Amino acid sequence: MTQKWAPETVVVESARPQRERDAPLNPAVVLSSTFVGTHDLGAEGAEDDGIQYGRFGNPTWSPFESALAELERAELPGLVFASGLAAVSAALELVAPGGTVVMPRHCYLGSLSAARDSAAVGRFDVVTVDIADTDAVNDAVSAAAERHAGTPRAVMLWVESPTNPMLEVADLPAVIAHAKSVDALTVVDNTFATPLGQQPLTVGADVVVHSVTKYLAGHSDVVLGAALTSNTDLHEALHHHRSIRGAVAGPWEVWLALRGLRTLALRIERSQQNALELAKRLSDVPGIEVRFPGLKSDPGHARAAAQLTGFGSILCVVLPTSAAALAVTDCVSLWTPATSLGGVESLIERRRRHVHEPHTVPEGLLRLSVGIEHVDDLWADLEQALASALSTR
Repeated sequence: MTQKWAPETVVVESARPQRERDAPLNPAVVLSSTFVGTHDLGAEGAEDDGIQYGRFGNPTWSPFESALAELERAELPGLVFASGLAAVSAALELVAPGGTVVMPRHCYLGSLSAARDSAAVGRFDVVTVDIADTDAVNDAVSAAAERHAGTPRAVMLWVESPTNPMLEVADLPAVIAHAKSVDALTVVDNTFATPLGQQPLTVGADVVVHSVTKYLAGHSDVVLGAALTSNTDLHEALHHHRSIRGAVAGPWEVWLALRGLRTLALRIERSQQNALELAKRLSDVPGIEVRFPGLKSDPGHARAAAQLTGFGSILCVVLPTSAAALAVTDCVSLWTPATSLGGVESLIERRRRHVHEPHTVPEGLLRLSVGIEHVDDLWADLEQALASALSTR
């Protein structure tokens, strides 16, 4: 898709109604479960070209799907799903039965759980790797490709970069190029980076997925997902999964997501500035470890600087113990102890409180989703909470 505007303009101007006298500035919300059919389906029940039914499409979806495709530089419209995990599940279904999915050992817990559930019933095998170790990633993909030689779509490389919650950064062009060389599918969860940070389809990824719930919608008020591809066969498979499995979004939620998308560039700019400043200040606090790709001392900094247009709005603080981490969440008053991320408000969470979080995630790790509040207020609240927690450990 040819992009005539900068991404910061696309989020504001894309998918507006045609400019006609007295036309609305914003798309309408269409509340209907069924739509008037104008064509005979034929003796064999061939599918109509129209929407037909609310499980197949809705005019409210189209503007958001169009805007997201333009942002991700997809050649086909995006597909909105009922949740981020619904989009993840649809993408995982692209793997041939008996195949192998190579995934980061640290990534969205829902993705790991969905893949492992499928593996438990023999749907496919799951191999986890350190996504920042390019040689290890490529070796795992090559080994899987060799095992499944001759079987289309039998191998998938699943990538998060930066990862959730450890913020590891993959050599995205390198691992995608290698996967393509052995005919493996590549799926990139671009939730953390957003299309303003990177556009994986432009470096060869087959599919991009998003939890729209997070940065794209940006106000912690909807649950949605999306998948994008420029491959017609994959697009049809994803659309079929959405329609047949019923993973469809409500029109109100999609309309709200499009409204949230309009301010994405401003929200990202402010939250990234806040995150970088907080990471620098936290680096001077003794007794803790800070993980953030924007710090020059971070292992992923060089790759992030080369591949991303910003370092993101998530940072992690590792305290000596789980008790100290919990003490921080108990002491904050501006930061909200809650899961999820990507909203205008700042959230803080001890990730190992989730029973299935990988054991390689430190017990004392706090994931901070930095919002758009004044950075000095965020720092004052965090500083006092850390001081209290570290003095009582």
